Amino acid sequence: MNANLYMAFPGITTEEMMHLQHATDGMDDKQQQNFYNLYASKRKNTQDMLLLCILGFFGLAGIHRIAMGQVGLGIVYLFTFGLFWIGTLVDLLSIYRLTNEYNRKMAYESCQIIKMGMYNYATI
Repeated sequence: MNANLYMAFPGITTEEMMHLQHATDGMDDKQQQNFYNLYASKRKNTQDMLLLCILGFFGLAGIHRIAMGQVGLGIVYLFTFGLFWIGTLVDLLSIYRLTNEYNRKMAYESCQIIKMGMYNYATI
């Protein structure tokens, strides 16, 4: 599969692209295409998560945590105004790391699904 396909992801970093290439080593073209489609549906863009985090300063704290699958913490943020804006501020400063961790987890999960043969984009 052409590595340039991953360049279509908005806000992709060199680190993420290298991780994706490493994760798809040994997959045939069909598996790589299925991986790309599955991962693209799960991946979060850092800029989008940054905007959702900024909403925390305007009364919608925790939306970025909910979007990244941390529903419990997101609800806590929502009812405590982002832990009194301190948690939101910390998240704002570390949003790149939070998004990168989430995307790595989704890449691993997608890779496992593809390798187990549980996903076939053509049949969906």
